[in-house]
Amino acid sequence: MLSSPAQNIAPKWMTVVLRLAAVYNVLWGAATIVLPNTTLGLLTGGGEIAGTTVVFWQGIGMIVGVYGIGYWIAGDHPYRHWPIVLVGMLGKIFGPIGFVDAVFIRGDLPVTFGLTILTNDLAWWVPFTLMLLGAYRDDEQRRRLALTTGAEDLDAAKALSDEGFAELAERSHERPLLVVFLRHFGCTYCRETLGELAKKRDAVERSGARLVLVHTHDDERGRVQIAKYNLPEHDVITDPDRSLYRAFELKRGTLGELFGARVWLRGVEAGLVKGHLVGPLQGDGFQMPGAFLVSKGRVVRAFRNRDAADLPDFEALCELEPSGLAESAAEVEAHIAKVLF
Repeated sequence: MLSSPAQNIAPKWMTVVLRLAAVYNVLWGAATIVLPNTTLGLLTGGGEIAGTTVVFWQGIGMIVGVYGIGYWIAGDHPYRHWPIVLVGMLGKIFGPIGFVDAVFIRGDLPVTFGLTILTNDLAWWVPFTLMLLGAYRDDEQRRRLALTTGAEDLDAAKALSDEGFAELAERSHERPLLVVFLRHFGCTYCRETLGELAKKRDAVERSGARLVLVHTHDDERGRVQIAKYNLPEHDVITDPDRSLYRAFELKRGTLGELFGARVWLRGVEAGLVKGHLVGPLQGDGFQMPGAFLVSKGRVVRAFRNRDAADLPDFEALCELEPSGLAESAAEVEAHIAKVLF
């Protein structure tokens, strides 16, 4: 199998900034917890403070202090620990939004509280944004380096096919295969996809297709997660090196495709309304999913997500009318050469 290129070392200034953020957060949080009345008094002009306000203020201090621990850990490898930086950045965006609402709309806080917004949030926007962009560019560079080793990549895909996919490809001559490529199991939309497949499993089987799931995790984790949705475990392919993902031309997402406005809005539906929520990041958080219908050794329908929130119409994908062919003849032949044989 292919080994991924080594991750680039982040610029030293990123580690310095994260260490400073860690120290600042821990000190600020500790002062708020130990001296709540004093710190509140400095921001409110020494007015009388209710007991519930003090407890709430100390709770904020604990949250800020915990962020500091995360920043210190992220300082070891800023690119590798980009999710910690992302969570911190989101807090530094939502904090000012809440401040504007509390001060100028509801009138619950004095404007002097803005001093905390300056030092807790706004001061970190530029460096944190640069860290996230750097992490993404580093990941893209490693992906391009991996793709330049073409011969090894084909060997890896062939080895994986020899281990498991060749048998399924042969079965596609007997029965169509609905091959669904998943994102990481902590992703809300991966969970939504598995939930939809569980609901439509009977409809897929009635169409004559057989469901095949592909994921990037180890076998044990895959079995545990897939079993939660009562989906068949025998037609599951583990692809940790993403050889099949690349062979099916499933790219890695941009920031807009992973964190765009539509993704956030759909997250309310998938995560809260449908109850799929979100889990810890496991595996490659940038890998995009997709779904393909393979019949008689040909990819006859293809769905490649435009963003992380896209959800295929699995029943429509299982239709085999000639008018629904999703690939040109050249693309079909390329897929046959790279994946099925």
